[in-house]
Amino acid sequence: MSKRTIRHIVSTAVPLPIENIDTDQIIPARFLKATTREGFGKNLFRDWRYENDDENKPKKDFVLNNPLYKGSILVAGKNFGCGSSREHAAWALVDYGFQVVVSSFFADIFKNNALNNFLLPVQVSDAFLQRLFDAIYQDPNTQIEVDLPQQQLRLLATGEAEYFDINLYKKECLLNGYDDIDYLLSLDAAITAYEKANEK
Repeated sequence: MSKRTIRHIVSTAVPLPIENIDTDQIIPARFLKATTREGFGKNLFRDWRYENDDENKPKKDFVLNNPLYKGSILVAGKNFGCGSSREHAAWALVDYGFQVVVSSFFADIFKNNALNNFLLPVQVSDAFLQRLFDAIYQDPNTQIEVDLPQQQLRLLATGEAEYFDINLYKKECLLNGYDDIDYLLSLDAAITAYEKANEK
């Protein structure tokens, strides 16, 4: 059974206010040769992070190269994860260290891939997303709380919060560290009890 769970996360955040970020920008196609999930983080947003693909020449104006911004929460512009269906995009974000991506809209396939890889996509209103960006830019040490049981995202300094939706099955999996097989195994006792109660 997977040991990874998501319940309460309190962290600073990395702001990326760009709309329509597609999966090829998240992890370029030339880095999709590996079949395991490890090692993709170093190539996250590769073309945006480095000059001429040279790790020795980081682009100073890209947020992942700015030491002011760090944390396990990525706050991104609207329509995050559009484009191809590659699961590697979620792998790269998780391998880099992100646990949560916040946006005002996610592509459906990316959202499902994220949830299957213990990366929580939190969809908020356009207005609240802008409030998050404003707070982060005003103070890079701004703390954001993600409360999965209550399905709330909260700015701790002000108490401002917004509710977010999540598929209840996926919520159960994230809270307990289940993949699909783990979830079925967790029902074994209940299934056995039902069968015994209904034996003829």
